[in-house]
Amino acid sequence: MWLRATWLFGAIMLASLEAAAGQDIAVFVNGFVDVGGVVPSHETSWLKGGFGKLDNGGGGGQGPALVSQGVTDLRVNFDPAVSFFSTLRLAPDQHAPFDVLEAYGRYQPIATREWLWSIKLGAFFPPISLENESVGWTSPWTLTPSAINSWVGDELRTVGAESSLEWRYGTGALGLTGAAYGFNDPTGTLLANRGWAFDSRPIGLFGEPRQPSMAAGSPPSREEPFKEIDGRPGWYFGGSARQDGLGRLTALYYDNRADPAAHIGSDFGWRTRFTSLGLETYLGNVVILSQAMFGDTDIQPFGNFHSTTDFQAVYLLAGYYFNDFRIAGRVDVFATQARNSYRVRGPGEHGRAFTPSGSWTPVRWLRLSTELLQVDSYNGQRSAAGLNSNASELQVQLVGRIFF
Repeated sequence: MWLRATWLFGAIMLASLEAAAGQDIAVFVNGFVDVGGVVPSHETSWLKGGFGKLDNGGGGGQGPALVSQGVTDLRVNFDPAVSFFSTLRLAPDQHAPFDVLEAYGRYQPIATREWLWSIKLGAFFPPISLENESVGWTSPWTLTPSAINSWVGDELRTVGAESSLEWRYGTGALGLTGAAYGFNDPTGTLLANRGWAFDSRPIGLFGEPRQPSMAAGSPPSREEPFKEIDGRPGWYFGGSARQDGLGRLTALYYDNRADPAAHIGSDFGWRTRFTSLGLETYLGNVVILSQAMFGDTDIQPFGNFHSTTDFQAVYLLAGYYFNDFRIAGRVDVFATQARNSYRVRGPGEHGRAFTPSGSWTPVRWLRLSTELLQVDSYNGQRSAAGLNSNASELQVQLVGRIFF
């Protein structure tokens, strides 16, 4: 894993530097180091094979634990129009301790007064999240993103090309975005097998999220989310509208076009399609963020038999900043429903979460953050594992973030 990551990053950097030979280049590095503690949920985390909705918790009343990571954003400007970006992470407790979250090149000609156009090539997050817009694909409001953006971070990456066009007028802008990509055929596996969850650290290009362990002592089964199975490219298309004084609207339709009958070994393609909608607006000094997502993922393991999981989620976040402080509250509602070709409905889930969070930035390079995350959910798969179908989970974090 480490060798694979090193080779990829080294190859990208060598190719970029070779392309820039003889040119003046500018390198910018920024990032952060997190050190803190967490009081985890009593439910076994999905990262450890359980059905817990949180990314911490080993079951059995586990005590406080240390959380730490280091994240770096690297930008190399070869000239005003050509840049290379990457986000690297070191987190010793993750499946891949060293990981690459994004690595791509961008061509963006100098914008005119009215038009801005760009194209990206590489591996990067699709333009869905309204929360995760800070360094290292983090949120300035909470330590843990919503269920929607936790899933985006765990299973979605655009490994391909994306083009964006924006028309600017006096008091706003209209934009269009489209992409073609591969290496995302297993997308939807986690939603079908695990359901929605909350993850403060997205899965990187070399990470392999764990599937639920239905029987004690069974070997861990992991998904390779960024894998090509059928050779068919996927696509997405979206638009945005921004108006000064009002905010912005976003919409995106995603279709990975995976063949649900194709497989390599035990890894199948999951045909995943969804619509994502977003709103950012303001009530005085209060920032309002809201997103909704609905879609389905389908697999055809044999013959004409299809198993489909429908999924929906929505959140509403209100944030307020004053002096050196930020406070925010977020409410999530989420659900999945399973069905098959024989019109038999399988176990589904539904739940809600509440997340109050606050941070203090006494100096430019230091932020102290605390977060409480309460999740109440029903999951029918818990019964099959001999557990109570209903679970109430609580997680508290206190993290110091040192910026550089």
